[in-house]
Amino acid sequence: MLSSIRTFFNTHLSRPGERAPEAAEQAVRRAAAALLLEMTHMEEAPETIERDTVMALVRECFGMTYSQAEALLGCADAERKAATDYFQFTSLINEHYGPEDKVRLVAALWQVAYADARLGRHEEYLVRKLSELLHVPQDVFIHAKLQAEQAAAAGGG
Repeated sequence: MLSSIRTFFNTHLSRPGERAPEAAEQAVRRAAAALLLEMTHMEEAPETIERDTVMALVRECFGMTYSQAEALLGCADAERKAATDYFQFTSLINEHYGPEDKVRLVAALWQVAYADARLGRHEEYLVRKLSELLHVPQDVFIHAKLQAEQAAAAGGG
């Protein structure tokens, strides 16, 4: 019993720098996945295509099987629902992701936002807010948006 409690604290409640490398990597993946999932909840009626886009992005970015990605998204969604703000996710990402990784995450957020070929105002607000929290420069934010918009218009989005 004591061992399982210690494992829980070390995995979920320790500071990121104190975690084992594998646990930290999984925590960062859950954080990124939670932000992608949050994008699917920005519209009143989330579309299946947005959730499918998140699944495809997680599988591609993290090299996961469908069942691995499904498990990660389940954990990430639980953390997303329990969160009171985005700080727990963005601080972890800021600590472990380099600038290129953050840009890829912002581009992925835009892909989810444009998955249904339209951009809602809440979706744009969320990407802007997360980009600021991740310290992604404005010009990079705009470039990623334009790329996702063009891909959606071309039917690849």
